[in-house]
Amino acid sequence: MSGRGSGAPGEPSTVGTPLTNNPLPTSGTPPYGAGRAAGLTHGPDRTTGVVSTSRTVFAAAHVVADPFADTTPESPAAIDWDATLAFRRHLWSHGLGVAEAMDTAQRGMGLDWPSAAELIRRSAAEAAAAGGRIACGVGTDQLVASEVNLADIRVAYEQQLSLVEDAGAQAVVMASRHLAATAAGPEPYVEIYGHLLRQAVGPVILHWLGPMFDPALQGYWGSADLDLATETFLQIIAEHPAKVDGVKVSLLDADREVQLRRRLPEGVRCYTGDDFHYPELIAGDAHGFSDALLGIFDPLAPLAADALRLLDGGDTTGFRNLLDPTVALSRHLFQTPTRYYKTGVVLLAWLAGHQPHFTMVGGLQSARSLPHLKRAYELADGLNLFPDPELAAARMRRLASVYGGAE
Repeated sequence: MSGRGSGAPGEPSTVGTPLTNNPLPTSGTPPYGAGRAAGLTHGPDRTTGVVSTSRTVFAAAHVVADPFADTTPESPAAIDWDATLAFRRHLWSHGLGVAEAMDTAQRGMGLDWPSAAELIRRSAAEAAAAGGRIACGVGTDQLVASEVNLADIRVAYEQQLSLVEDAGAQAVVMASRHLAATAAGPEPYVEIYGHLLRQAVGPVILHWLGPMFDPALQGYWGSADLDLATETFLQIIAEHPAKVDGVKVSLLDADREVQLRRRLPEGVRCYTGDDFHYPELIAGDAHGFSDALLGIFDPLAPLAADALRLLDGGDTTGFRNLLDPTVALSRHLFQTPTRYYKTGVVLLAWLAGHQPHFTMVGGLQSARSLPHLKRAYELADGLNLFPDPELAAARMRRLASVYGGAE
């Protein structure tokens, strides 16, 4: 089942309904549909499939849960494959690459390794059929023992790297909770990452995920001192520059990212993972710019694609004018505790009609409060992110009612 763009009973139908000039809902507190009340309208269909010529950009994509599966938070993930793959086609239709089976897909927060492996295989096949770019996460989350050694970690990384490459996708070597818990100092990182890079078939993306996204990754690269950690990170890259396509930096520290990207070997990209400062980092400065691999581009795909086309044409001011207003929404979704940003991402996908329900793997739809979700809706509506604002407003009213709020 996909349910793509479909309305549930009691919702306005989206079939054959214009996306502009819909009447405002007559009920709702707050006034759902406020973006339209301000005189804003949704733009025409912008699905061009044209890939940016000036930046390499991936949207980290969420997964759609199967709401009818009889599961618990500890159960293996139950995924609605039709809706999940349809959303990837949506991202490709806007010219964005898909970053698969990573943090936004609830990797390590409900998405178990067998489900992630199946997701990688299915999405890579879909990418090949659609002509879309895809990069998939490589980790060590198949390890179940509470205590593992470095040899176990290396083998786990090797197994996942092989699966991703066999599927025909680019590998993103993700940070490992097991390595963070086991390594004493920087040397194990240098040894294990060096081993993986030597055997990788093609250039990979190295992912530095900060502890604000996953507290278990505190002290990654062998030190809690970010300056020392950066030196180890750069050492690994410098020893294997031909095998590193780029680095994804998710530290929410723009100054540190800029300093890092200026020290990267020639030809190695810096993919920003900074969901707080992405417009300025992608726009860049006189010394360079960041490419992007961002969770916030999951809900922002059409708008981000429009902004990138302006940047491709040399209109940096227009790019910033379009993308800067989205930062308030992103900061709201990624507010502390940051790792629960996924709840807001899936809410917006539901409100936008990309899936027929607001259910998440592991029950993570309960991770944010109703006031948080209402504010996310308001900010997104103000940006005109919803193809059918009437549907979004109706769904938000239903959600408020379920939570016990006013109709």
